[in-house]
Amino acid sequence: MPTGQPQPAFVLLRPQMGENIGAAARGMWNFGLDRMRITDPRDGWPNQKAVAMASGAGRLLDEAQLFGTTEEAVADCTYVYATTARPRGLTKPVLSPEAAMADAARRIAEGGKVAVMFGPERAGMENSDIALANAIISVPVNPEFSSLNLAQCVLLTAYEWRRASAEIVHERMDMQGDWATQIEMEKLAEHYEDRLEEAGFFFPEDKAPHMRQNLRNLWSRMPLTRADVQMLHGILRQMVRWKDRG
Repeated sequence: MPTGQPQPAFVLLRPQMGENIGAAARGMWNFGLDRMRITDPRDGWPNQKAVAMASGAGRLLDEAQLFGTTEEAVADCTYVYATTARPRGLTKPVLSPEAAMADAARRIAEGGKVAVMFGPERAGMENSDIALANAIISVPVNPEFSSLNLAQCVLLTAYEWRRASAEIVHERMDMQGDWATQIEMEKLAEHYEDRLEEAGFFFPEDKAPHMRQNLRNLWSRMPLTRADVQMLHGILRQMVRWKDRG
C-alpha cells in the first residue's frame, strides 16, 4: 500500500523504455514519493526491465496506476504541473522546480490533489498534454543542451519536493567521540607553549606576548575532539623524545 504521506502524483506520459520507468521509480522513492501513474507505456505493462532497474523501489511499480490517456491520468487532480524545457506558445505560469514544489506543498497542505506530468523520452509532451496543465515547470538547464532524461527530471523534481516538504538539516557534523572541553584545550595550549618556549620560539622577547596570544587564538579557532587533542599531545611528546635522542 502507498504511504499515508500527502504528496503529488508523478505521471509518466507514454514512457518508452522500461529502464527509464524503473529509474524514475528509484528517484521517486529516494525522496519519499510513491504515487506513480503511467499512461500508455510503449513496451506494455508490467515491464521486467522496469522492475530490474527499480531495484529496491519495485513496490512503486507494483502499485503504479495505469491509464490510457493524459486526461484520465489527471482527472481527479485539482492542480497539474507539466515539465517541459521548450516554450510552447501557451499562456501559463512558468515555475522553477524549486518554486513549483513549494507551491505544490502549499496546495496539498490546503487539501488539494496535485500531479506533475513528465513527457516521453524522445519528444517530450505534446501541446495537447500541456493544455491540461495549470502551470509549467521549467528546469534552468544549459540552453545549448536542454534535453533531460526522464528519470533525471523525475529525480530533480522529487528532490525539490523533499526540500519543500521535509525538515532538512543543511549542515551537520558526524562525530567520532566528543568535542574537547575548554580545560583540555587549555592544557594543550600550555603544553605547546612550554615546549616552544624551550625551543626559543618566542623571540624577540618584546613580541612574545603577542605571539602567545596569536597561538591561543589559533587553538580557539580549531574545533578539536578529545581524540584530536590526545593525538596533538602525542605528536609533540614524540618530537621532543626524538630531539633528545639526537
